[in-house]
Amino acid sequence: MKVHAVLNRDGGTFRTMDMELFAETAKSIFEKHGHTFESEVVAGKDLVRTLKRVCAEAGDHVLLAGGGDGTISAAADVAWRAQVPLAVLPAGTMNLFARALKIPLDLNAALEALASGVIKSVDISTANDESFVHQFSIGFQPQIIKLRNALEYRSRWGKRLASLRAFVKAMGNPPHFAVRIMIDGTPLDRKVSAISVSNNPYGKGMLPVPDAVDHGRLGFYTAGLLTPRALFMLAITVITGSWRNNPDVDEILAKDVELHFPHLRRGAKATIDGELFPLARDVKIVMHAGELKVLAPNTPDE
Repeated sequence: MKVHAVLNRDGGTFRTMDMELFAETAKSIFEKHGHTFESEVVAGKDLVRTLKRVCAEAGDHVLLAGGGDGTISAAADVAWRAQVPLAVLPAGTMNLFARALKIPLDLNAALEALASGVIKSVDISTANDESFVHQFSIGFQPQIIKLRNALEYRSRWGKRLASLRAFVKAMGNPPHFAVRIMIDGTPLDRKVSAISVSNNPYGKGMLPVPDAVDHGRLGFYTAGLLTPRALFMLAITVITGSWRNNPDVDEILAKDVELHFPHLRRGAKATIDGELFPLARDVKIVMHAGELKVLAPNTPDE
């Protein structure tokens, strides 16, 4: 197997590492398992251009992307559209897609697991033209990210602290909005504080991570009109992993979802895999079951 790695030196853990030494370690591990390996270390601003170039190169190869969740989401989009298998090297804060793929979070262990892994078919979803491998969200999460982005932080823990500060600030004024929903052809009208649509339903753990990414179903989640106190209680149930018992949360499994916002305010945002995007008045979310090829650890099917 030929592996071509693109490592975002501005992403997560990589910002403080000797990237030349790490690339040599990765090469030795993959070659030990009988593969050919080459790598490029790039700045964040050059990431997408490099990913597209690597995927356009002739030959049968795997694209290995290393960085945080934003890097992995961008790489998944490029790999999916080019029909090139993707290997995920987790170097971010949350590493949500890597967790869903059961990839170890220790980088050397991840390299070993990938080098001995197999190609699998998993799901990827789209919100209008934007793909996502984790989550599309409206309401409270974009509000927190906008507030967090206005704060300064220089490390993984700094980012977590900034997120906590943003949550506390946002809790005093939860968003409220109306939405018309079509779920697999069934219409609903709701007034909510948050909507999240996940690429496969979340598991039972504390983190918003699916147990598997090949179920072929979206997880559709709404939080009703929240007061500051209700929002605080929702946060507690998320932290304790008991959010499914929260009366303000609804969960529906779906193949496709259409959203219409009759009173969309100017400048409204959504998040797609944690990144802010302008929110369109109409959003169609579709599951593309089994269309993304990934290199994943060779573990028995559960």
